[in-house]
Amino acid sequence: MMRTPVLLLALLGLFSAAGASAQTLRRDDPGCNLAQQRNLKGEMGGAIRDPRQAHIAMRADILQADIGNARKARRLSQAEAQKWWRRVDRVRRDSNRFVRQQGFLSAAERASYDRELDMVATAICR
Repeated sequence: MMRTPVLLLALLGLFSAAGASAQTLRRDDPGCNLAQQRNLKGEMGGAIRDPRQAHIAMRADILQADIGNARKARRLSQAEAQKWWRRVDRVRRDSNRFVRQQGFLSAAERASYDRELDMVATAICR
């Protein structure tokens, strides 16, 4: 008879721990849909001369808008918002620098920048 309460407590602990660790991304912010973000096609023009650079610029614009919205909704502190904003801005600047130096952004560089932006999106969308 004593085993039933212990078993129930163990199962309750297991389910509550699984629920706490199984956080999902917020789906109401555009930057939170990572599959859609990875398939974005940005527009070229002005300083944007490469299709992959345009993709990174478009993702950066969306993420920075989401960071601003999260800050206004008080889901992020001012310090967090600034940290993520600067990180996205660094990705944008780096991709622009590569295009100026090389004339294009390679597929490997785009993949690396996408991973960096995915990390930011995951952090702000929780």
